[in-house]
Amino acid sequence: MAPSTRRSTRGRLDRATVIAAALEHLEDSGLGTLTMRELGKRLRVEAMSLYRHIPGKDDLLDAIVDHLIDEMHDDPEVPTEPTEGWEDFLRRLAHGVRRVALAHPKAFPLVASRPPEAPWLRPPLRSLAWVETFLAGLRAEGFSDRAAVDSYRAFTGFLLGNLLLEVSARGADIGPLDLMDGEDPDPADDPGLAELRHEHPTVASLRGLLREDRSGEEFNLALEQLLARIEEIRTAS
Repeated sequence: MAPSTRRSTRGRLDRATVIAAALEHLEDSGLGTLTMRELGKRLRVEAMSLYRHIPGKDDLLDAIVDHLIDEMHDDPEVPTEPTEGWEDFLRRLAHGVRRVALAHPKAFPLVASRPPEAPWLRPPLRSLAWVETFLAGLRAEGFSDRAAVDSYRAFTGFLLGNLLLEVSARGADIGPLDLMDGEDPDPADDPGLAELRHEHPTVASLRGLLREDRSGEEFNLALEQLLARIEEIRTAS
């Protein structure tokens, strides 16, 4: 556990410190154990003192999401406009979102589950600022309004689906059963192998290959396929 938030914070507690400690707690222990009381213990302060900076747990979760979105904005590798063409723009944006997801795998599902600024926004590009950047960038590249919006939907759907699967493999809680269980799956566990060999011998024989972590390669391949699809959307419109 990070020592920076384990030592006493009396006299210098602020909102940024509380959010940083909450992120550390999520990555250490998961969402199911995050409470204001546990956060106070981590910061070695009374839980009530946290409410001067964060009104409650819902506000804390929203603040964590805002922090993750800000990390995307602060990434120097993510452009704010397509200076090198729309494919480079979307490719670098996708990898920027993925970097945030992998840096905070247990916090990243909050990007999908917390209410966005507007109901028609889609995670993970769920802030008005990012959607403005995305749509304006594609329109500047000659996309029609319809093509830009359809591309936003395709792009966010691709990112969310792939990245939730990837952070789930890293122990993230992405459903109520995960939250109730409270334990991260052990990748070494292989229950029912004898039955698997009997009922699904091909799957059993390829078990080693199926368990290989090729997420980075698969992400790049799916991204290239997505960009090709968006090019079809652009030219068709």
